[in-house]
Amino acid sequence: MATRQLIGATSTAFSLAPAPGSLPAGKRIYAIGDTHGCFARLADLHGMIIADLAARPIAQPLLLHLGDYVDRGPDSAGVLARLAQPIPGLPMVNLMGNHDRMMLDALAQGAATEAVSLWLLNGAGPTLESYGASPRKPESWARIPTVHLQLLHACRTSFAAGGYLFVHAGIRPDRALDRQDDADLLWIREPFLSWRGALPAVVVHGHTPAPGPEIRPHRVGLDTGAVMGGDLTCGVFETNQIGFLRA
Repeated sequence: MATRQLIGATSTAFSLAPAPGSLPAGKRIYAIGDTHGCFARLADLHGMIIADLAARPIAQPLLLHLGDYVDRGPDSAGVLARLAQPIPGLPMVNLMGNHDRMMLDALAQGAATEAVSLWLLNGAGPTLESYGASPRKPESWARIPTVHLQLLHACRTSFAAGGYLFVHAGIRPDRALDRQDDADLLWIREPFLSWRGALPAVVVHGHTPAPGPEIRPHRVGLDTGAVMGGDLTCGVFETNQIGFLRA
């Protein structure tokens, strides 16, 4: 049975260690866990990534966010505005999180629906307030810019690179990768988290917070509970190594 590891410290400096998967030479992926409206930490982490890329240039860098940009934290509007702005020299991929899906479903279905109730029960209040809208006044929700909703609609549910599969929550271990259900990619915890067998790829995920990044032979967890007072964590993946930046 693999031993769970908690690695990393808040710093712009970091070291690379052996990783459970690999990327082709010349590629580097910066993967950031659940942001949940923590705009200031996301801005700090982006600054660390830009500084690292300047200090250690590579041919094919990629910035990847693992979803849950909204809800619970103070500035979901700021987070989405930042994701809508490209970073020169650093291509970006944004994955869908379950909170992002709840927000889109609620706004599409309108007031007094089950989708709205679910979203409001799961931290929509601070998201709406960050736009100057009120949870009690659905007519004010039109203040959310169309460009932010378009960004969320454009989010992917998975991204594969080298020996890794990046998703928000995880996968169903007993299904082939091409038979995964989007609901599992956004919501699953068990049996994924306690799985001890092999998987067809090393799954890099958020969704389930831990005190530090988790490394196991078949998965890497990057949700370190930023909205609950923990760090916002970025996993740095290159060749057969991994490191962490934390804000």
